[in-house]
Amino acid sequence: MTSALTAPGGAWAGSLPAATPAVQPLPGGLDELLTRQVPALVATRRHIHAHPELSGAEFETTALVHRRLTELGLRPRLLPKRNGVICDIGAGDGPLVAFRADLDALPLADDKDVDYRSTVPGVCHACGHDAHTTILLGLAPLLARLAEQGGLPGRVRLIFQPAEEVVPSGAPEVIEAGGLDGVSSIFAVHCAPQLPVGSVGVRTGPLTAASATLEVRLGGPGGHTARPHLTTDLVDLLGRVAVDLPAQLARRMDPRWPVSVVWGAIHAGVASNAIPSEGYLRGTVRSLHREAWQDAGEIIAKLVPDLVSGTGAEVEVAYLRGFPPVVNDKYATDVISAAAARALGHENVFEAEISMGGEDFSYYLEQVPGSMIRLGVAPPGATAQCDTHQPGFDIDERSIEYGVRVLAHTALAALDAPPPGSGATGGGR
Repeated sequence: MTSALTAPGGAWAGSLPAATPAVQPLPGGLDELLTRQVPALVATRRHIHAHPELSGAEFETTALVHRRLTELGLRPRLLPKRNGVICDIGAGDGPLVAFRADLDALPLADDKDVDYRSTVPGVCHACGHDAHTTILLGLAPLLARLAEQGGLPGRVRLIFQPAEEVVPSGAPEVIEAGGLDGVSSIFAVHCAPQLPVGSVGVRTGPLTAASATLEVRLGGPGGHTARPHLTTDLVDLLGRVAVDLPAQLARRMDPRWPVSVVWGAIHAGVASNAIPSEGYLRGTVRSLHREAWQDAGEIIAKLVPDLVSGTGAEVEVAYLRGFPPVVNDKYATDVISAAAARALGHENVFEAEISMGGEDFSYYLEQVPGSMIRLGVAPPGATAQCDTHQPGFDIDERSIEYGVRVLAHTALAALDAPPPGSGATGGGR
């Protein structure tokens, strides 16, 4: 594994990774099949991008996925709310390997000047879920072909999950619907604009942080700014909480479990000469450690009243846990790393940086071994980086073919070498 090379400012600059003798073909003529379907996959991704759906409302995207899988002769089943799909490929008693894609878009405007720009005002696929979905749709015919040829040493489950971007999210719904029943390992890719197209980032252990949302509301008698002594000066108090809470929380937490508190909104009042009677702070709490994620809410609920004690302010604290951290299993990461090297060449497999973002793929990893990797989507020569969750986010669409190729190699490797202690045995090819 090599380290990612970056240009000044963190943006990658270079050319498309060239094929090397280390790149291995897929069996059964699958490379030719994949090459033929690439234009259709790009068209599918653009259609999904142009017709995004918010979390929990992914009905048309689900219908498209269900239709495409059915056309392959597969038997996909809808989730209970009919906004997600689970589809098994292959048969027999061999191991069962799962792959997950997320379907939902974000409540953001699409600022790109492209033909496939979002047609839904205020909704945009700004996190790459359209690409994730398309990659699994591209994987399905390859595995179906291999199963028909008798070359699939086990079964593969494709999970098209709703509501990754919200809390509560869709992963627990999938698990409740039996999405992990019998699964020996699970894998996923996530678009990474920090990496060049044709490369991936892999990491054992923590990949993303546990997350929570925090809201602090203060109330009290307002009044004229000429007489603050007759009021509870909430603007001053909110400013103190905004500055002091992160620092004081760090003193109350186990130093082995650092926590990040970042405010995203602060509001109180509208007039320059009137002290308001209510105001609020909203932000996020993040940690790479599950213990900190579990303990921080209780500590914050006690800490905020202490910070405003004696002022007469009324206090309300709401701490809503989001997702646990994504912690990649070593076995699974070794499998997908080796598969990516076969698909793209060893020189294009980088060590991924830890992200403080949240990802509900973590719920699956608490049940079975698995690994999420970063899929490079930055175009060659890129000098400016448009991150995910930004209105201008887009991908180099060649990443779709690379993603399919990596997951196809991963499926075969994971079926041949199931996790130790899983009770499954590989079929041997």
